[in-house]
Amino acid sequence: MNFHAVYHRPKGNFAYAYDEATIHIRLRTAKQDVEEVNIVYGDKYDWPKERYEKPMRKIYSDHLFDYWQANVVPPFKRLCYIFELKSKGRKYWYTEYGFYDQPVSEINMMFQYPYINKGDIFNTPEWVKDAVFYQIFPERFANGDVSNDPEEVESWGNRPTTFNFFGGDLKGIIQHLDYLIELGIDAIYLTPIFEAPSNHKYDTKDYMKVDPHFGDNDTLKELVSRCHQKGIRVILDAVFNHCGYYFPPFQDVIEKGPKSKYWDWFYIHDYPIKTHPRPNYECFAFEYRMPKLNTQNPAVKEYLLGVAEFWTREFDIDGWRLDVANEVDHAFWREFRRLIKAIKPDAYIVGEVWHDAGPWLQGDQFDGVMNYPFAEAVIDFFCKRTIDAEQFANTLNMWRFRYPDQANQVLLNIVDSHDTPRLLNMCREDKRLFKLAVLFQMTYVGVPCVYYGDEIGMTGGNDPDCRRTMIWDKEKQDKELLEFYKQCIALRKEHKALRRGECSFLYAHDYQLIMQRSMEEEEIIVAFNVSDSPFEMDLVYRDKHYSIAIGPYSYDIIIDKKE
Repeated sequence: MNFHAVYHRPKGNFAYAYDEATIHIRLRTAKQDVEEVNIVYGDKYDWPKERYEKPMRKIYSDHLFDYWQANVVPPFKRLCYIFELKSKGRKYWYTEYGFYDQPVSEINMMFQYPYINKGDIFNTPEWVKDAVFYQIFPERFANGDVSNDPEEVESWGNRPTTFNFFGGDLKGIIQHLDYLIELGIDAIYLTPIFEAPSNHKYDTKDYMKVDPHFGDNDTLKELVSRCHQKGIRVILDAVFNHCGYYFPPFQDVIEKGPKSKYWDWFYIHDYPIKTHPRPNYECFAFEYRMPKLNTQNPAVKEYLLGVAEFWTREFDIDGWRLDVANEVDHAFWREFRRLIKAIKPDAYIVGEVWHDAGPWLQGDQFDGVMNYPFAEAVIDFFCKRTIDAEQFANTLNMWRFRYPDQANQVLLNIVDSHDTPRLLNMCREDKRLFKLAVLFQMTYVGVPCVYYGDEIGMTGGNDPDCRRTMIWDKEKQDKELLEFYKQCIALRKEHKALRRGECSFLYAHDYQLIMQRSMEEEEIIVAFNVSDSPFEMDLVYRDKHYSIAIGPYSYDIIIDKKE
């Protein structure tokens, strides 16, 4: 047995309370190295009088490892345990002190999960698991009120640049809510709407005011109210890592220097303030228009938490997307979560973290994150075809193991966003590949998020090209793709297994992939063929035979209602 590959730690994604009675215990072993794993467990104060044993399931595999899991209900909310591994005809016992070739029963050598404390359980909002999100870039979605247009507004449909404006606003969103309902959307995520000089609004000037080009605070109240009446949730973008250059406290620093009472709100290296060739103050990236906020400063923390409380409490929004979340200190986000959940326990808190987000997904900070690794894998397999089905499945399995199940269920599964080229662009405008990627997004674990306009065939390259104006002329919309989106979303909503069920890959070879989603009442098989050759196979799964026959760049869905 490859002892070097075996790993467990009794916290984090390897051991966590799933609910008030159940602990998920996980173990890593080398790929195809261990045939069987049992967990031997009990209560440390009742050991060894009461001793239990349970087989662990191999839940995922990736390029290097197999991952095992057992859902254990401890007799008294406490757990002591060791692992029994069978490899190549031999047995080994894995303990907190290492490996032994004989059973171990000493309490001090066993792994310990001390106690299921209710306050430590990672609870995520139930409604999110059933939602389909729609991301809106307000300046480009719809112009519902021309009276608040910027002076330099351009004609709707012109090419976007870094600095131009088209007049999109909140009224425009209100006027198209029925369109979102028909599509099947029940949650929207708005990129920033607070006053800022740019078209994207990530350079906030006034955190307590809706940008006048979008409307006013009453317009936002109307939007949220109308959405709630139609069963649509609304989450806003919190830009708390940095502010804008024209944020009054920063302007005060520019004017007064170290004598400003806001000097410590920022990270200023020297004075006077310089913006070029590089700023002499810390920023988002090196963008002088976005000075970084010192969230460890009590005054800054109080101010920003007050902003979050104001919009959550007074406007009844349903959560926050947190911009550049991984560059803000963890202590701030812990206080942020406590505040928001006290106001609205089922608010959804989703961070922008492009890489491994494990440290933020332990139940004390975010519910989920924007799932950029998912997007990258989907594009590599379905669009670029730079990885095959096995590599694709391995990649997704690796990422799923890094997070607790609670987090996996509410990750925001994107395939593109305002910061990336559009999916159709990445598919080289091949609608066959595009459809396969969308169907996978709608049937995989997590919460699908549609970037505005993808559903009607909008395309575009890197920012700012991916931020084109929404196409409302029905003659110019791709009706075939729109209908396909409606069908995929309806399929997800019709079948609980696609939203909350178990998920595994049954077959992954060349460019053919077969995935199953299952719950007590149904088994759903989704097969993808991302190649120019037909694909047929007889699949045997759980003592049932499924005949798979799909053409080039196509798919098959089998719904098996359990008796």
